[in-house]
Parts: sequence; C-alpha cells; structure tokens
Amino acid sequence: MTVVSTLPSNKAKSERAHPIRPARSELLMPAGNLEKLKMAVLYGADAIYLGTPDMSLRTKSQMTLEDVVEGIEFAHAHGKRVYLTLNLFSHNKDIDKLPQYVETVRKVKPDGLIVADPGVFMFVKEQAPELELHVSTQANVCSWQSVKFWESQGAKLVVMGREVSFAELAEVREKCEDIKLEAFVHGSMCMTYSGRCLLSNFMSERGANQGSCSNSCRWKYKVHMKLRDGTVRELKLSEENLELFDFFLEEEQRPGELMQIVEDERGSYILNSRDLCIMPKLTDYLSIGIDSLKVEGRGKSPYYVAVVAKAYRMAIDDWYDDPDNWDPEAYMEELATVPNRGYTLAFHDGRLTNYAHGFEHTATFAEWEFAGVVREVRADCFIVDVKNKLEAGDVIEFVSPYLRAPIPIRLYEFEDAKNGKILDVVNPGTKPVIRIPFSLFDHEDPKTLIEHVPEMTVLRKERALTPAQWERLKHDAEAHDLELGRGDEGLYERKNVKLQAAIDADQNKRSIKSPRLGKEGCCGRGCNGCTIFWYDDKYANAREKLASNEQGKLLTKQQARQEVIKQVS
Repeated sequence: MTVVSTLPSNKAKSERAHPIRPARSELLMPAGNLEKLKMAVLYGADAIYLGTPDMSLRTKSQMTLEDVVEGIEFAHAHGKRVYLTLNLFSHNKDIDKLPQYVETVRKVKPDGLIVADPGVFMFVKEQAPELELHVSTQANVCSWQSVKFWESQGAKLVVMGREVSFAELAEVREKCEDIKLEAFVHGSMCMTYSGRCLLSNFMSERGANQGSCSNSCRWKYKVHMKLRDGTVRELKLSEENLELFDFFLEEEQRPGELMQIVEDERGSYILNSRDLCIMPKLTDYLSIGIDSLKVEGRGKSPYYVAVVAKAYRMAIDDWYDDPDNWDPEAYMEELATVPNRGYTLAFHDGRLTNYAHGFEHTATFAEWEFAGVVREVRADCFIVDVKNKLEAGDVIEFVSPYLRAPIPIRLYEFEDAKNGKILDVVNPGTKPVIRIPFSLFDHEDPKTLIEHVPEMTVLRKERALTPAQWERLKHDAEAHDLELGRGDEGLYERKNVKLQAAIDADQNKRSIKSPRLGKEGCCGRGCNGCTIFWYDDKYANAREKLASNEQGKLLTKQQARQEVIKQVS
C-alpha cells in the first residue's frame, strides 16, 4: 500500500495548525492502579487513561476514587493529561449511577472522558458541558462518516476501531482534519469486533461489555464425541489413533470449504490472537498525524507499563528528530523483553492473516521478567522491592527512564535491607526488600546513578524458559517476519511440528539464552560486578575493548559474542 506517499511527507501534515489538535502525537498509556499511573508518567507517557471498577470496563481495576484524585493531581503536576473511562454500554440499572458519577468527575477535572454509549454521551454533554468527550473504541467507529457524526455531536476525540486498516485511517485523517483521532498501537487483541463480545457471557455469565470479560477466547477447548447410545466421551488422541482423524468445521453457506480444528492433548486455541504491535509501522501513524497513540493494558504489570512506555517514547521522539532515518529494530528489541503472545500488525494492511493467530499456545512470556522496582534511592545504595526469584549469579538490569541502555549488574549475594542478612536466594512470596550498594557498580559513579535511576525504576532479569517456550518464541518471530514481508514462507508451518513436539514432551528443564547460568559462565559484555569478566584471563581482550568505550557503555552483544566464539575455538 502506498498511502503515505500520496500524503504530505514527514511532519508537515502532523504539525498543521488545528484548533483542538496537538502539534505532536501523544503517547497514551494505561493505568490499572496508582503505581502504574506514576510508572507511566516516569517512563514518558504524555497521557494516561484510567477508571474506577464500576463503570470503566475493568472490574478488576484497583483505582478507588481517592486514587483517581491523587493520580490526576500527580499527572497534572508533571504536565501530563489524564482521561477517565466511562465506556460501558449502559443498562437501566446503570443510569441511576450517572448523576453522582458525573458530578464526581467534574470535581476531579480530567482532561477527557472516554464514552461509548450514545445515551451516556448525551447525558454527560448536557450535565457537564465543560468536560471534553472522547468516543471509545467500543463505539466501533470505522469510517470517516462516523467520525463526522461524533464530531457534530460535540466529541473532541474519536478512538478508531482496531479493525480499521491504515489505508482507511489515512482517508479518515484527510477528511476529518479538525477532530483528534486516536488509534491502538500495542496490546492484547480481542477476537471480536472492537471488544464487543458475547462469548464471555455465554461461557461464564460475565459480561465483556460491562467490564467483566473472562477471556473465554484464551481458553483451551477439547473435542468430544457422542456415541450412538447417547454417551459422550472425550476423544483422547494417542499414537495409535492420531493418524486416523482430522476434524473440520463446514459453514453452511460455504459448502466444501473445510476449516480444520487443530487440537492436541492440551486442547485447541481456535480463538487466540497474538498481541498487537504497530511499532514496525509506527512511522505511518506519525506521518499522517494521528493525535493519540494508545497502548492497551490496564490489567498488565508495572513492568509492562514502564518498558512499553519507554520503547514508544524513544521511538516517537526519534521519529520527530529524524523521520527519514528512523528504524524500528532497536525499539522492537526492547518490546521483546515484555511478556507477550507474539506480535502481529493485525488489521494494518486490511487483511487479517493466519500470522496474527496463535494456534498452539496462549501464555504470555518473554526472555526477560520483572525482577524488582527501586523503592528508595539513598546516598550510598538502592533499596529494591523484589518481584521475582533472584539467585546468586543473576545479572539484573536497571531499566532507567532516562538512559537508552539499561545498567546491568551481576550480584553474587543479596543483602536483606530489613536485617542485613546475606542471602544466596531471594523468593518474592515474603515481599523481600534488598539493598544494592553503589560500590558494586564498576562503570557508574554514585552521582550518575542517583541522577539516572530514580525511585520507581524497574529492574529485570533473564528468565529461564522450557524448550517449548523457546520454540514458541522462535515460531512467533518467524510469523512476525513473514507478516512484515520478510522470511521464508516455505519454512513456516501454521501448526509447528517442533513446537508441538516440545509441548508434547512437557519438559520442565529450563535454560536461559546467554552463556551465564548461576555463578558460572559470562555473557562477555562487561556487566557491573561480573568477577569472571573482570578477572578471568579469557576476557583480557574484551576488557581492552571495553576500556576504549565511553563510561557506562558496555560491549555490544555482537562484540561479546565474538569474544565468546574466540574462547571456544
């Protein structure tokens, strides 16, 4: 598609003067609680959306009204915007709540109120005309005509449906210049029309459009057979009968078009979408001036909020600085450290392909995991809340909100911040807090650490994965490459044999990607505190290379890999 070339190039269109539109695209991040809101602000969000559990399509939201007030005050103090969600489709019982809700919203003074229901929109417009109204993706706006309608009703922003292709989005932008447009760029995808789902109601009596979705599309399903005597049995697949059966669906209006139901011993994930990630095509959205770039995930972890916000913050800023030389790969590497189901462009090119679907596995994971968060920065150390198991020899990365590259440190022991005890293993179940002295850092002085690693900085560590999980990551990467028009279609299998074999083997043995494991082995990059790198003769050449780098800059992964290969040969 060559839509971009027919439009004003680079930043010209996005910076055109419009009465209510910003000069630059904003990064809009989710917040399921107060901690995540503050994390989003710290890591570069321009705006945050949130809501209380009762009327915001997130019954698991941990936001109380007091949290909303504090969050808005915090965000405004840092020059950020906050949008409240009131995007349920109302039933009669919900109408009685509206007057009190709207009156409360008026007092907390958000920068926008996200609404889906036309009746709710009308009520808020009449009762609180000073509030800026945003039309939710739940309203299924997929055309410029619908945008024009909402604009005529007084909406200041419309969130486009996730089913809208980029070509359609570009046309909407051309025809609707004086209203703000918002588009999803990252997060979980629904297998229904902009989240308008009844599967959850049917399977578990939990209303998706009332904020109680049970994610039935993520469940695994099994095939059963009914015998002629009326008994129903689960059809167990074995080596003896595996080759005897194939199962298909045939829709009556498409006779002869058989759709295979793929199932193994674990079940079948016939409705499981990979996660949306528009990063490879982000330049398209910025070029045409999409006003708000939205990340899904109010239920995700603080680590997710921090790392995704940082990746998109860097990407957006870099594009505005130099759009002609912008490249997505560095930001994709950062997003790969966030647990996901594999990434897809979804409807960007109009046609949803099989690459957008995960047929074998529904879990979210990555090579990295949330290790902790900086609770306090003292004159000589960091005080860290531990979020996952830590073992002696682990390399922990401080993901600074202000630095491009993380700060890695290898720890051979952990000091309990409460009692000073030295530990080899720290388990997260007891909510441990550890002390990491600045003296353990070889590359950074205390002044640099205090300046660049503030409170609420997240930490991560490599995660040991099973063979099946490693195969899943490889399979996801192959699908993503093919979706982007690269890779070998002949080597890609929708039902991946190696992945299936690894899953069927059900191996619990876990490994990490880098050479290090526990106290043995070294990745070769020159991490803070790595005694192997700094004292082993094998790394003498690597230490010389590192000495020529500027302070704090480690060897690249490629340079480190070359050193490891030299040692092996």
